[in-house]
Amino acid sequence: MKLVIAISSRALFQLDESHAIFETQGVEAYCAHQRENEHVVLAPGAAFTLVKKLLALNKGVEVVLLSRNSADTGLRIFNSIEHYQLDIKRAAFCSGASAHRYVEAFGAQLFLSTDPSDVRESLAHGHAAATILPSNRDNDSGQLRIAFDGDAVLFSDDSERIYKQLGLDAFSRNEKDAARDPMPGGPFKNFLAALHAIQAAAGPDDSPIRTALVTARSAPAHERVIRTLRAWDIRIDEALFLGGMSKGAFLKAFGADIFFDDQPVHCDSAREFVPTGHVPYGIANAAIAGED
Repeated sequence: MKLVIAISSRALFQLDESHAIFETQGVEAYCAHQRENEHVVLAPGAAFTLVKKLLALNKGVEVVLLSRNSADTGLRIFNSIEHYQLDIKRAAFCSGASAHRYVEAFGAQLFLSTDPSDVRESLAHGHAAATILPSNRDNDSGQLRIAFDGDAVLFSDDSERIYKQLGLDAFSRNEKDAARDPMPGGPFKNFLAALHAIQAAAGPDDSPIRTALVTARSAPAHERVIRTLRAWDIRIDEALFLGGMSKGAFLKAFGADIFFDDQPVHCDSAREFVPTGHVPYGIANAAIAGED
């Protein structure tokens, strides 16, 4: 199974200065700026280190670029890719249009962007996606380490809806009663399965990837999580049941290259310690998406 990651140019490189020109002076000034600076190498962006580690895994991993730039203004991006010797050969330049349309065409299991609207559209079409948040934190270890929240990320948000609507006691009763019923998969289930396939091929003692579940759940809600992963036949290396404790220090201790969570408050806390992707999915994001 080939692992394909789609990434936007603003997630891969630092393009805030260029984007500010676009926002304040318009598209013509932006295009002129990019052409005038096409040989000026862009600084690494929030997902740069993650991409480098992904590309270092093996030939079964591919990263593709999805960009709202045109092919003309995108020349600076490809020049920067060449400078950093990133093995990225495929790209879609959309000239201002949404890039998420090409996630499925490229066969990508994950789309990383700084544009929340593109991310929400990708999730709505059934693809794992996250908005990369600004962070100055990087993990220097050679092993790729990816951490996930549970509900509304790896799992559906069915249980989280019970918690939000009826409270903790109702949530705990439901999870205890349904402990032997596997949860439906969330938007990142297939991405986790792709990581698991790479781990399985490498063997438990020589895996280039380590995964962690970092969840606010605690006993007795832990059992359903364990039985769900068992039913999926998917391996998670570490599982942290924090019972509502702040996740940041635990993510730092794990050494996450990226952490995915659906709740903005948890993402804001986590990105102080590790690179973080917000997954705008489920009831925690209903108001943002305009749901009732």
